[in-house]
Amino acid sequence: MGPLIENRTFDEIEIGDSAALERTLSWRDVELFAVMSGDVNPAHVDEEYARTDRFHGIVAHGMWGASLISALLGTRLPGPGTIYLEQTLRFRHPIAIGDRISVSVTVASKDPARQRVVLGCLCVNQRSEIVIDGTAMVLAPTEKVRRPRFVLPQVSLRERGGARRSAPDGPA
Repeated sequence: MGPLIENRTFDEIEIGDSAALERTLSWRDVELFAVMSGDVNPAHVDEEYARTDRFHGIVAHGMWGASLISALLGTRLPGPGTIYLEQTLRFRHPIAIGDRISVSVTVASKDPARQRVVLGCLCVNQRSEIVIDGTAMVLAPTEKVRRPRFVLPQVSLRERGGARRSAPDGPA
């Protein structure tokens, strides 16, 4: 059997518990997020335009960073079986292509009557700047889940007509 994905049940979770991951934003991440969300704001996908706006280059969709928080909640803490109930976010700095983002969630409180957990959420870049922070409220699982980790399919992107253009940070 390959790698497993396992949750932490409400009873196993303690205040102060945390989980973390790191991701580096690539042009491919920006393209995939634009395809999946339909958000083609030129600040995210048009290098010529983006050079003229306030950040002077392509920046990630804010929800790309937020989706990394969701990944932690759904795969690590609490993990499989978690139900997302509420999220507050503050977007403090843009995330540029090549930025390495450290994402963490930390248990702030528990509500035993309703099996709800509130977690502090933090995304920090390689310059130690907080790029996103906030809180999430989840319904934590009450039963243990341990499953084989799903292997994601390979995805390739093509411009309509078959040709791909170069990414802002080099060849795609």
